[in-house]
Amino acid sequence: MRLTLYSHPLASYCHKVLIALYETGTDLETVTVDLGDPAQHARLHGLWPVGKLPVLHDAERNLILPEATIIIDYLERVCPGPQRLLPADPDACLQARLWDRFFDLYVQGPMQKIVFDSFRAEDQKDHLGVAEAKEQLRQAYVIIEQHMTGRLWAAGDDFSLAECSAAPALFFARILQPFEPGQTALDGYFERLLLRPSFCRVLIEAQPWFESFPFHDRMDARFQSPVPN
Repeated sequence: MRLTLYSHPLASYCHKVLIALYETGTDLETVTVDLGDPAQHARLHGLWPVGKLPVLHDAERNLILPEATIIIDYLERVCPGPQRLLPADPDACLQARLWDRFFDLYVQGPMQKIVFDSFRAEDQKDHLGVAEAKEQLRQAYVIIEQHMTGRLWAAGDDFSLAECSAAPALFFARILQPFEPGQTALDGYFERLLLRPSFCRVLIEAQPWFESFPFHDRMDARFQSPVPN
């Protein structure tokens, strides 16, 4: 199977797919796409007209798949690894999908709103929208704190699709809107994610690019130096 992932080392949704790939041990080629390069952006649009990353190309089946969750679904079906990210139990699978959507919609979404707004000229900034996004993150943290109390992972005892979404979402969101001091279940969950070898590998690969992140100066000192293996 000849698989190519079009990605970028700083893109959180690309991190989501990479975590899944490293968990399952799937072999593929990764192509870094510079969206600031018109030629590369045009090539991406040729693959997927929406022009967003990540995009997976399965050359053997001549199949193009966008969207992180869809890509992970596909990989689980055609080349499953020893670590299944979609539980066999229907109820557990439903929970994995639910929390995947939660982290995408209510953590990734507001986080990206804040990041994208930082690139705007001062007279075009959406101050109200950013304030609302930070409040959405605070509300999401409360829900995660309640849900993760007494739990190891979001959908049960096993690492799943939900964690592939949670890890990059919380990593970047926490920089923009820190957790509250009393949110010990949320903080513990985040620290467990950081210890996961698949996510450690993603962070190591992303580290040379961190200086391009607009809120780089707010990152913990531990992420400013090489991430331990």
